[in-house]
Amino acid sequence: MIILPAIDIRGGKAVRLYQGDYSKEEIVAKDIFDQAKEFQSLGATNLHLVDLDGAKEGTGINEEIILKIAKDLDMSIEVGGGIRNLDRIDKLLSNGVDKVILGTAAIEDKELLLRALDKYGDAIIVGIDARDGKVCGNGWLKESNLDYIHFSKTMADYGVDNIIVTDISRDGTLQGVNLEMLKRLKEEVNIKITASGGVKNIEDIQKLKELDIYGAITGKAIYSGELSLKDALDLVK
Repeated sequence: MIILPAIDIRGGKAVRLYQGDYSKEEIVAKDIFDQAKEFQSLGATNLHLVDLDGAKEGTGINEEIILKIAKDLDMSIEVGGGIRNLDRIDKLLSNGVDKVILGTAAIEDKELLLRALDKYGDAIIVGIDARDGKVCGNGWLKESNLDYIHFSKTMADYGVDNIIVTDISRDGTLQGVNLEMLKRLKEEVNIKITASGGVKNIEDIQKLKELDIYGAITGKAIYSGELSLKDALDLVK
């Protein structure tokens, strides 16, 4: 299992939201680049970056700092947030980003998703953000009528290699991961699953490892001191 420390970017700052609520924002690091560098120094080889402004507006608002991190740090970088056309995918993947995450685009633009998969294969990840089992887009502000399991099966049929599954109700809450949601999904789809939302402590990492989840994204647990990134990395070695 891989561990992906997360940096969510809004207004050029590293923040965490509570249950995806943009009005409940907490600044967690003074400098985004320094925070990424610290994660690397602790042994992290993977990094999860989200442009929250981009997710809401549909453009790469915080792209400059993202590309600097991708260029200057020796980590596998995955980026999400407002990536809704092939030009942006091309730009990110040709400038040091290793994987891009399609969320709203995967829901609303099947043609783009299939073109991106055809061109870049497993460099394309699909983010499945769910509230009460329904997939949400547009920075979690717009709920669809798509069931997360059915949607995941569709993504697997399209050839998606890896999905990031977030229970929005758990995100930023330190309430623990939604293991039941992940267990149900693993029983239904044969695809890499990266868990996101609610990671509380090292016990959660152990549970995800036992469930044979491909990856775990963690943000607030690290920033709050509830989870040692080094301990998490050591556990999954």
